Amino acid sequence: MSEIIGFAGMSHSPFATLLPPAGAGEPGGRFLADARRVAAAVAELAPDAVVVIGPDHFHANFYDQMPPFVLGVEAATGFGDFGSTEGRLPVASGLAWAVRDGLADAGFDVSLSYALTVDHGVVQSYEMTTGGIEIPLVPLVLNTAAPPLPGLARCVALGRALGDAIRRCPDPGRVLVVASGGLSHWLPSNDPRDPSVVGERRDALIHGRKDARAFAAVREPRVRAMAGNPDAPVNAGWDRWFLRQLRTVDLEPVVALGHEQLEREAGSGGHEIRSWLVGHAAVGLPLVWDSYEPVPEWITGMAIGTTFPVRPA
Repeated sequence: MSEIIGFAGMSHSPFATLLPPAGAGEPGGRFLADARRVAAAVAELAPDAVVVIGPDHFHANFYDQMPPFVLGVEAATGFGDFGSTEGRLPVASGLAWAVRDGLADAGFDVSLSYALTVDHGVVQSYEMTTGGIEIPLVPLVLNTAAPPLPGLARCVALGRALGDAIRRCPDPGRVLVVASGGLSHWLPSNDPRDPSVVGERRDALIHGRKDARAFAAVREPRVRAMAGNPDAPVNAGWDRWFLRQLRTVDLEPVVALGHEQLEREAGSGGHEIRSWLVGHAAVGLPLVWDSYEPVPEWITGMAIGTTFPVRPA
């Protein structure tokens, strides 16, 4: 049977690769230094596989068909957006199928992909946590981009079922669970129902699958233009509150926020904490170490939390 050896939650941002700090004291310097410390701790844990939970940013999923959860079971390919790895990624297929079957037994009929494309929302934290792309992964993509989103309580329930499924996998192996996303950040609306989302942009959100590369080529310069603003909104107080909640196994205070209050406190990008809820619930242990740096220049509150010790700097 498989063994879960820990959980690591990690924020991602395009600008961690596009706008890296010039030195340790520059914006993002602490986050990247602590990410390297986590990678060293993960190397000591020596996982055989990594289950990575994260969002897609309209590189694979569009509103022609928007699933709440997608599980990759055979092949996974990095889209290569914003400096993340492009190309084929190793997939732990045996574990992935055990996860699929376990989730189905628990009443979760997740969408299935034999050829899943994942963007920086999965790949960046996978790379940073493990120090590369050598360890086989099981990618689980959550819709956090725009409504309708899976409910917070549903994400916790999915996480518990995920943990049970991993532990029941007949293949012996040491499994690390990684969640990628958040924390607080504010993004332009991606909701086709929003009257401000019109014209070619709305059409791309719905039909972008026809040519995802062309859609990305138009969208990514707009994202890049958001970088470098020291006054971009980040709610550091809320981010630190969230990390404190994960130092317990009681996720109810977070679930009780609901969709609307979560967005008010953490922004539209804060919905990515759903990945953390799934991963934390799967492992069922409190965080024992965390790191936080508000980086408005990256438009995001950058956090890391683990259920295993990380050596001091």
